[in-house]
Amino acid sequence: MSAALRLQGLCKSYGALKVSDGVDLAIEPGEFRAVIGPNGAGKTTLVHQVSGLARHDSGRILLDGRDIGALAMPDRVRLGLARSFQVTSILPGFTVRDNVALAVQARSGSSFRFWRDAAREPELNEPAAELLARFGLAHRAELPAGLLSYGEKRQLELAVALATRPRLLLLDEPLAGTSHAESREVVERLQALRGSLTILLVEHDMEAVFALADRVSVLVYGRVIATGTPDQIRADPEVRAAYLGEEAA
Repeated sequence: MSAALRLQGLCKSYGALKVSDGVDLAIEPGEFRAVIGPNGAGKTTLVHQVSGLARHDSGRILLDGRDIGALAMPDRVRLGLARSFQVTSILPGFTVRDNVALAVQARSGSSFRFWRDAAREPELNEPAAELLARFGLAHRAELPAGLLSYGEKRQLELAVALATRPRLLLLDEPLAGTSHAESREVVERLQALRGSLTILLVEHDMEAVFALADRVSVLVYGRVIATGTPDQIRADPEVRAAYLGEEAA
């Protein structure tokens, strides 16, 4: 079975600073992989390179065996890649429903006139309503997205990402800024996605990482120093010394 996502010798530098230093990574179809590491390890830059927001200097990015390294971000989305950001990227002036409906429209490549009421377009509204119900946001559908709580915005961002029907979902710190209760709810939503698509998660919340991930890769100074199951990563002395410390105890 070929990897859903394979990175081969991925390198990226900003001046003299190497943020990706020969990264090799292979994620199997349906796997929930977490990437952890200290601040400045290059985790977000890695996600940027996979999504197309930043271009790598050398190496290869393979999505289902196809080299996508030269493709722009929209072309990668059309091939089945979606992502979230550390800072929520919703459209605050649009309703909650219309944020998702717009993503449905982008996926379909339709010629719908989006400035019309999405409720008049069942091809947009029906799948949007299903996703909002799935993420507990149905009662917020008519609310401007900017008025949601931070945790609800995180849920909406996930709904928007899934509206594009991705095969690979990149999550860049989806729990950042959320309260404990909000984090627990997001984790529950992510648990429900396990096995339905391939997920690459960058996250600092170790409790969430170890609860969600099938395997964990540890990135330090732009290099992958270890990959294994959560139990293997907890017990790895190099990982403990480089990052987890007493958190792994």
